Amino acid sequence: MPNGYALPLWSEVTRILPALEDFELAGILPLKGAASGEGLLLPRRAKLALRIPASFVRNALELSGKTLDIEGNPLYVGTGAPREIEAYPTLRSQFVASEKTETDFLEEIEEELEQLEISCKWICGRKQTLKNGKTIISGYSLAVHDLKPPASIRLQQVGLGNYRRLGCGIFVPHKTIAGLD
Repeated sequence: MPNGYALPLWSEVTRILPALEDFELAGILPLKGAASGEGLLLPRRAKLALRIPASFVRNALELSGKTLDIEGNPLYVGTGAPREIEAYPTLRSQFVASEKTETDFLEEIEEELEQLEISCKWICGRKQTLKNGKTIISGYSLAVHDLKPPASIRLQQVGLGNYRRLGCGIFVPHKTIAGLD
């Protein structure tokens, strides 16, 4: 799998599910694998996970049993299993897109969380880049904790920042962070 797989993966998924383009908050969670000089090495049981509205789940199951062509790399999609979002006190996004300095990024995150009426604490990772073809996107990993259940659900539904279709700003449950005040 090429390291810059996100956009080709989105293109393949939307080739099969074109209506997915209509959902602004739809996204594909980053694939978990090991980076190598050849690209991303995926384990046999790697999971393709979509963050989609509940109303689209039945359509998304059309991906089951298909083989996607990611720039000449086949990706077989097994049987889909819908899962509802559940509330967790701690969530993490592998990559929240931002071209800003860390200080400005944290101010931006604070504003976005206030707009979403989400009260929590957060821990920002180091600045990193995501290369997708010729495009380079900057951003940070971000863990948020001390979330109340409604806030946890809301953050998982809407995410933070841009490039959600490339896996950016999508939050998933993370181990509990305690005693970091």
